Amino acid sequence: MPVPYSKIVGKGQPLLILHGFLGMGDNWKTLANHYAKNGFEAHLLDQRNHGRSFWSETFHYKALSEDLWEYVMHHGITDAHILGHSMGGKTAMQFACSHAPLTRSLIVADIAPKYYPPHHKTILDALGKLDLDNIRSRSAADRELAQYLPEAGTRQFLLKNLYRREENQFALRCNLEVLRHKMPEIGGNIDRTDRFEGATLFLRGDRSTYISDGDEEAIRTHFPVAILDTITNAGHWLHAENPLEFLKKSLEFLNS
Repeated sequence: MPVPYSKIVGKGQPLLILHGFLGMGDNWKTLANHYAKNGFEAHLLDQRNHGRSFWSETFHYKALSEDLWEYVMHHGITDAHILGHSMGGKTAMQFACSHAPLTRSLIVADIAPKYYPPHHKTILDALGKLDLDNIRSRSAADRELAQYLPEAGTRQFLLKNLYRREENQFALRCNLEVLRHKMPEIGGNIDRTDRFEGATLFLRGDRSTYISDGDEEAIRTHFPVAILDTITNAGHWLHAENPLEFLKKSLEFLNS
């Protein structure tokens, strides 16, 4: 099995960080530098079909969890904190439940152990309409996306996927075709019998709808000692919208 691509920052206790849908490890580099300054070896992974990692027709959470296991074995890691946001949070949950002896603690950012109906079609359609053969700059790509996605922050996040494959040829790092066809799997849940009894923190944004008060029962069914906390002034991208509070609460948990 191929090993996912990563960047490693710092030295100390391993902290494996898993990005969300259409993201990549680089999205976390600023926070990773802070974790490194606080004694952690932060591993910024690109999950399959994202970033610089391999592409595959297979895409579901058990496969993503086993990718993480391959990564841990490759790097000789025997005990790690696992932090995942959104899609990465589902991977982190699955890994902790499947490989509890390798998981020192679990942090899940703004996702619950439940099924989410597909809801990224607009974004995927917009990326699919980019005329990559004729785009010559990031600003031109941004203007094209703006026809379909008015929110500038969303466009800037998505355009991190754009890279110059050749001098005058842009391409996307994400495997758009597979991700389009795997929307039900992206919204999928861990198995109803999965359980991790180790230290667990769920962080949600106070402006996000991804984790509701009604999800607490499901969270505790799978993660019986879980702590559920809220990041203020933040939506689904809580680690980017309020990084100081996210860092404070995650470090308090990691050091507890």
